[in-house]
Amino acid sequence: MDIISHGLWGGIIFGRENKKDFFWAFVIGVAPDLFSFGIFTAMRTLGLASGPDWGNGVPNASLIPVYVHSLYNFTHSLIVFALVFALVTIIRRKPFIPMLAWFLHILMDIPTHSTRFFPTPFLWPISTYKINGIPWSHPVIFFSDIVILFILYIWFFVINKKIKK
Repeated sequence: MDIISHGLWGGIIFGRENKKDFFWAFVIGVAPDLFSFGIFTAMRTLGLASGPDWGNGVPNASLIPVYVHSLYNFTHSLIVFALVFALVTIIRRKPFIPMLAWFLHILMDIPTHSTRFFPTPFLWPISTYKINGIPWSHPVIFFSDIVILFILYIWFFVINKKIKK
């Protein structure tokens, strides 16, 4: 799934209580991709790293630095999420609900990433098992995502407001 969609899904599902929760759910929803590919993208933009040509379709994953793969494993693991969520819950003495956007990000990536390019390592570090899903760039996934998000946001910001009045 694309990074913006992850934020929008996190926001609409776990950030509806108030603007602050929406902000955090959006940010946490994009964080797994931002912390893995964002660093690499920033370094490429600044001329500090080289990488594959993204304009020619799916690049060879071996052209992407090892640290991106390592960060991707960490940020896309349900095991890591569960440990971090439990730690935050213990420290705060209550769960931080917007953090569930991270969980949702992983769940959405499992069926929308193929084994051809960055399959979701959702059981890392316990297992290397990955599901061969339909890539999020496939028109069926991509356009369905946009349409469903559009409907949800229209419902939340327009129809839901009229019902509450």
